[in-house]
Amino acid sequence: MLEVDNVSKSYGSLQVLEPTTLDIDAGQTVVLIGPSGCGKSTLLRILIGLIPPDDGSVRFRGETMTPENVLEMRHAMGYVLQDGGLFPHLTAEDNVTLLARYLGDMDEAARRQRVLDLAELTKLPSEALNRYPNQISGGQRQRVAIMRALMLDPPLLLLDEPMGALDPLVRYDLQEDLKQIFRELKKTVVLVTHDMGEAGFFGEDVMLMADGRIVQRGSLNDFHQRPAEEFVTRFITAQRIPQLS
Repeated sequence: MLEVDNVSKSYGSLQVLEPTTLDIDAGQTVVLIGPSGCGKSTLLRILIGLIPPDDGSVRFRGETMTPENVLEMRHAMGYVLQDGGLFPHLTAEDNVTLLARYLGDMDEAARRQRVLDLAELTKLPSEALNRYPNQISGGQRQRVAIMRALMLDPPLLLLDEPMGALDPLVRYDLQEDLKQIFRELKKTVVLVTHDMGEAGFFGEDVMLMADGRIVQRGSLNDFHQRPAEEFVTRFITAQRIPQLS
């Protein structure tokens, strides 16, 4: 689904992403984790084409991403931000259907049915569809953002700390529902988080980053039992992750 070949990024003299190479298979859930400023969000934004790499290339479904095709490629990717990124002057339903209406690929009846199906899938109350973002809860806003990302049925979902701003109980419910959605839809998922427990909950393929590089890739058991370097152990200890069997 995604092939990243020797991609790097700098801002002036600051290198925020060292040359990075990785593959992500179709149907796989991959979690990027690390401390603030480690490069995980930069890598995610390169994957979706929001920022260009200085060097290297990204291939999506076998095709190299270029300035000429990046917008078309983004239409096959769903993207969710930490705060949802909803437009405050649009209702929840209008936020969800914005790109579909712009592209004109679906008629009004098809759009409406898709919205209702997604509301059921994400457990968003139907009455919330006609409300504005400031009239619904934080958890509901994130469900709307997820619906928007899924509206065109993209094969790839990219989520940048989608639950980072939620309180623990709301976060727990959304984690459970998201995992079920990933399993049911069989999407390829790349999820950024700063929480190791959340990383382990969503997948066995976790990439720990630090200082613009991937320090280790594997499961939480790998991190516990076979840490690649001292930073891995310190990061896990700092998060108070219990020892796994």
